[in-house]
Formats: sequence, C-alpha cells, structure tokens
Amino acid sequence: MRDLGAAIAKKQAMNTASESKPLAGKIALVTGATRGIGQAIAFGYAKAGAHIIAVGRTQGGLEALDDQIFAETGAHASLVPLDLMDGDGIDRLGLALYERYKRLDLLVGAAGYLGGLTPVAHIDPKPFDRVIGINLTANYRLIRAMDPLLRESEAGRLIFLSSGVARNPRAFWGPYAAAKAGLEAMIACYGDEMANTPVRACLVNPGPMRTQMRKVAFPGEDPMTLPAPEEIVPLMLDLARPDQDPPAGVVAFKDWQAGA
Repeated sequence: MRDLGAAIAKKQAMNTASESKPLAGKIALVTGATRGIGQAIAFGYAKAGAHIIAVGRTQGGLEALDDQIFAETGAHASLVPLDLMDGDGIDRLGLALYERYKRLDLLVGAAGYLGGLTPVAHIDPKPFDRVIGINLTANYRLIRAMDPLLRESEAGRLIFLSSGVARNPRAFWGPYAAAKAGLEAMIACYGDEMANTPVRACLVNPGPMRTQMRKVAFPGEDPMTLPAPEEIVPLMLDLARPDQDPPAGVVAFKDWQAGA
C-alpha cells in the first residue's frame, strides 16, 4: 500500500508539473519578440517550459527579453537579431536551427509593421514594399525555411497574427489590409497542404490591444481601455498544445475570451 501511495503521489506530481509546464521540451521560434504581443508570447511560452528562439530587430530589446526570461525560469533564450526583410537571413536561421536542434515545434509570426495610414494612391513604393514584406513575404519565407523542421516535430504548430482589416478593409489601411488578407489566404492554403502531416497552422486576430502599433494608429485612444498583450497568452498556449488540433480559420481573441 505504501508503494502504491508513493506511485500515485509521483504521478500526481508529474501531472501537476505537466500542467504548469505544458510546453516543456518544446522549441519555439517567436518573431516580433522584443515588444508588444510577440514579447508577451515569448515570455509566456518560456514560463510554460519552451526554449525560445527570439527574433527581433534590436539587440537591446532581445537582451531585455532574455533577462526577463532568465529571472523567471533560470534559462536563457536564443537571441536572433534579424530584420525580417532579409530573406537570406531567414534561410540561414533555418539552417542553423536544423544543425542545432534538428526540429522546430512552434513557429509564432508576431512581427508586424503598420506603415503610414495613407490613401492608396499616395503611398510611396518603399513603405508599401516594407508593409507587404514584413506582414506577408517574411511569413512565407519563414514557412519555406522552417517547414522541414516543423515536419520533424511530433506536433508542429504555426500561429500567425492577422487583423480585422483583412476581412473588413477601411480607408487608409490599404497595404496593411492587403498584406493581412494575403496572409490569411496563404495560411489557409498551407494548412490544407499539411492535412496529412503532424503540422497544423492557424491564425489569431488579437483585436485592439495596448501596443505601440495601436497607439500609432489611434493616437487619441486611451490605452488603458484596451487589453494588455499578456492577456492573449493563455489563448496562444491553448493553440500550441500538441494534443489537439487548433481550430481552422481565424481565431478572434475577443470570441475566445468570451467563451473561455
């Protein structure tokens, strides 16, 4: 009886540890990891046990995230200072991850670039190209580079951030809306292609959140009326679970929150 009791206690302790660290042993690449939603996701995944490959433009922002992760978990993230307009750099990252880990379990595309809110006929080609490049082309390059690694995972998951303007475009948001609409179409196609593999892809519409991008788009809005980026982390953890498929289509944070 004593042995049985000890076995039960050990199993309960393992279950508790599994629940508190649902991503233990997972390797997660997060873009846009230096601030806002991407930073919150990277930190949340690290607390859940994942090793974080943090991608961002600024070394200082990446180091600040790493300090935060180390203070909480005692583990360091892998820091990748990279402008996602550098497609060759994305390819080199994929090769480096293959050489080191041989797989990738989670890919979160949280990097975004709004550009100016300008009439379509007035926008200059250079900022237009960057909006499309960061929000659409870079995510294609990430899929292209990371697909072989995700296929080596027992349950590869890709999660990309969309926006309400992808389906409800409005004046002055042309490039950003076009990029997000293209992203939704591309991820739907890729997800269909992955039907007979362990890899699953989905999209999340965060809705209005207390981020720098939102502040630029709506400068007169009181940010304290909006959810903090950390509030979306439980949804992102749910979508990353290897024991269930994420829902098809776009998951709206506000709808998930209402049903949670």
